[in-house]
Amino acid sequence: MLALFAINYYAGSRATQGQARVRVPYSPFFLQQVNAGHVKEITSKGTAIQGTFTQKERYAGSKATTRFKTEIPTFADTKALSQLLQRKGVIVNAQPLQTGAPWWENLLLGFGPTLLFLLLLVWLMRRAGNVQGMLGAFGRSRARRYQPTGDRVTFADVAGIDEAKSELSEVVDFLRSPDKYLKLGGRIPHGVLLAGPPGTGKTLLARAVAGEANVPFFSMSASEFVEAIVGIGASRVRDLFAQAKEAAPAIVFIDELDAIGRSRTSGVAGFSGGNDEREQTLNQILTEMDGFDSSTGVIVIGATNRPDVLDQALLRPGRFDRRIAVQPPDRNGREQILKVHTRGVPLGPDVDLGRIAATTPGMVGADLANLVNEAALLAARRNHDVVTEADFTDALERIVLGAERQVMMSKEDRRRTAYHEGGHAIVGMLTEGADPVRKISIIPRGLSLGVTFSAPEADRYSYEQRELEAKIKVALGGRSAEEIVFEEPTTGAESDIQQLTEIARQMVGRWGMSTKIGPVAVTPVDGRGPFLPGVAEVSQHTQELIDDEVRRIVEAAHAEVVTLLKGNRDKLDSLAAALLEHETLDEDEAYAAAHVAKRLEETPGEYATAARKAV
Repeated sequence: MLALFAINYYAGSRATQGQARVRVPYSPFFLQQVNAGHVKEITSKGTAIQGTFTQKERYAGSKATTRFKTEIPTFADTKALSQLLQRKGVIVNAQPLQTGAPWWENLLLGFGPTLLFLLLLVWLMRRAGNVQGMLGAFGRSRARRYQPTGDRVTFADVAGIDEAKSELSEVVDFLRSPDKYLKLGGRIPHGVLLAGPPGTGKTLLARAVAGEANVPFFSMSASEFVEAIVGIGASRVRDLFAQAKEAAPAIVFIDELDAIGRSRTSGVAGFSGGNDEREQTLNQILTEMDGFDSSTGVIVIGATNRPDVLDQALLRPGRFDRRIAVQPPDRNGREQILKVHTRGVPLGPDVDLGRIAATTPGMVGADLANLVNEAALLAARRNHDVVTEADFTDALERIVLGAERQVMMSKEDRRRTAYHEGGHAIVGMLTEGADPVRKISIIPRGLSLGVTFSAPEADRYSYEQRELEAKIKVALGGRSAEEIVFEEPTTGAESDIQQLTEIARQMVGRWGMSTKIGPVAVTPVDGRGPFLPGVAEVSQHTQELIDDEVRRIVEAAHAEVVTLLKGNRDKLDSLAAALLEHETLDEDEAYAAAHVAKRLEETPGEYATAARKAV
């Protein structure tokens, strides 16, 4: 800063001095002023002359001044000029010529920027403390800490996963009364791994453990450990565990643990697919968890959707040695979850949470929370005082299918859509093992021009072969109806074909429902093979057998569906006509329009979204 000020001051002073003198021509103005006796004194420096007039003079419109400067031409007669100045009594001064700028000026201009940079660096170092402190800030943990006196979550806020809660109650009891276990030689698990699909409540469950135990809760996503700089992740792990030990008893929650805990030997041909930073972070977590003892009072809870890809070193006893499966809730569990999320929602007298829970098989806690919120928003837009059953029904349709589209469909397109959806419904009504039809609509929603809902009365956890074949037949119902009525199919069956092909391929490759393949798993789970993604370790001949068996199952089902629909053409026509008239039919209306009696196991109920057949 000082160097910059000196440079600016020097340049400013030079400029100020230059502006104080008026430049005048040597001839004729300067010589005229000398002859007239108006020049008082001059100072020469080489050929440059500057001096003062005896009185203020003005030249060519410039400001009147007594200070001037001029330049002697190299061809001028300096001897005659000297004699003229002596005759007029002008005081003459002279200054020696300099070959360059002063030494201090060269020093200032040469080293000024360097001095300025050094001063700025010192200022930054003082502000940050030191260079090590600046880098150390990157290695500090970014975990969010929830105090027990803050936004407290307890087991009362968690519903539908009672098995997981009972498993974790022992952890809560240990944090509350550790001496009860220690005096008997018991040791609480160092780490608890919560594994389950997204949205099942793993994070909420971990917070509930901390809330029940009334201890601090440190929450951090595994991806927040890793940075581009190698070693930062390990430093953050050390800082996180140091904070937890200071606040012990405490809980450390690491979400999406598979982001850094993937197996180090899961790459191609046994080579690691990770990077140095991720592996260093994983090693540091392993080291920190090894350093626990029963008196530490810190429990690590990890959550992941993919427990199968975790490194075995994480899962061995002494680290994450207790694994708890957090599965989607059953019907009773969904009802309890809806009760939790509707605590602050005014419900209408027609709302039956048990019936709503029955219509949402497969939904997890996050889905149900979204359903309640969408129903409340719909009720507010409709200016309702309470949330009604219709609000929940419309919210469920909106979530699953999207909002209704204002599509101007031609008569022919509406008729084709009615027969397509009617084909799905008739096959579902008349096929043994198929789920009951709950609702049919030819109103465009999302990407669909129409939908047919089919769902079982209760949650299903396994399917018989005939039930899977029935699903394939129901999926083929729309395309087959188009072939019978219009004598050619359309592109509307794209999603149906994808669905039935996947079911048939899993029957052959995973579930052993093919006599030619037998009870052998030849299809990778979720498209993951043992070495390369999506590639199963099977021979070419076996792959051809799989394709042949899939085609056989689908073609056999297609032939049966065509025969079924041709034999019940009157029912198909009747149902399509009702759809064209009303656009939407619920369960009772659909069976009545098709003149089909419900099977004994079928009872009236709300529609569900377990199986969706869409154009």
